[in-house]
Amino acid sequence: MILVTGATGHLGKAVIDHLLTKVEPSRIAAFARDQSKAASLKDKGIDVRIGNFDDVASLESAMKGIHKVLLISSNDHGQLLEQHKNVIHAAKKAQVSQLVYTGTAVQDAEGSPLKAMLEAHEHTEDYIKQSSLPYTILRNTMYADTLPLFLGDKVFESGIYLPVGDGKVPFALRREMGEAAANVLLQSNHENKTYVLTGNELNTFDQIATILSELSGKTVGYISPDLNAFKEMLRAAGNPEFGISTIAGFISDMREGRYNLQSDNFEMLLGRKPMSLKNSLKEIYSI
Repeated sequence: MILVTGATGHLGKAVIDHLLTKVEPSRIAAFARDQSKAASLKDKGIDVRIGNFDDVASLESAMKGIHKVLLISSNDHGQLLEQHKNVIHAAKKAQVSQLVYTGTAVQDAEGSPLKAMLEAHEHTEDYIKQSSLPYTILRNTMYADTLPLFLGDKVFESGIYLPVGDGKVPFALRREMGEAAANVLLQSNHENKTYVLTGNELNTFDQIATILSELSGKTVGYISPDLNAFKEMLRAAGNPEFGISTIAGFISDMREGRYNLQSDNFEMLLGRKPMSLKNSLKEIYSI
């Protein structure tokens, strides 16, 4: 029996979709906060277990009869580490045979504007290793699916206006990330290993503009403005300060090369080469 946390989120759904191609729904349990959001999973025959990372009792109840757990990292940045500890404690109490954790593939956390969040991921990894639970850690690169959030809804009309400079990122499609995580849960010999999951290509945003131009038949330009000017633009548009600082943090990490990592682990777990960024963007934008 496999328990997937964050089951109604994008990555959780991707994992479950792939699990369903390999095993019966009765072998999958979904941990979710909202019963209504999880209704479609229940309709598929999946055992939906309601709770949240702050509710220890709900976690312990969700772990009953579970052999493997996928801990999809929390997005509650201020409480991330403590929430992860709650899941780890519940998994250990239930004596699960494997805990799989989705972290992040970023280097130089110390220098990042998002240092607190990145260090929470690092501390979670350390805590898992110290727990004595058999584990697999998946350090996921930035999802190609997040590009529309950075590029805006008028990218084909106005081009890319983002202060990333010449920063390179090995973007990967979230759907394939979910498939890799599902494979780890279904296969053996992944215990006590850490995998860095990245796309096979390092792309700049200038290259992304070129790809979008080729796909759309329109000229998509790329301008990398001053970061402070960009933040002022976001502020003038009414974005909250927390959102601005978070977006700026991701942009800074991309610009300063913190995502500039590559590994063949993703290809190994998929059993094939991951989708190219061009084909990923074609799928994301339906063009």
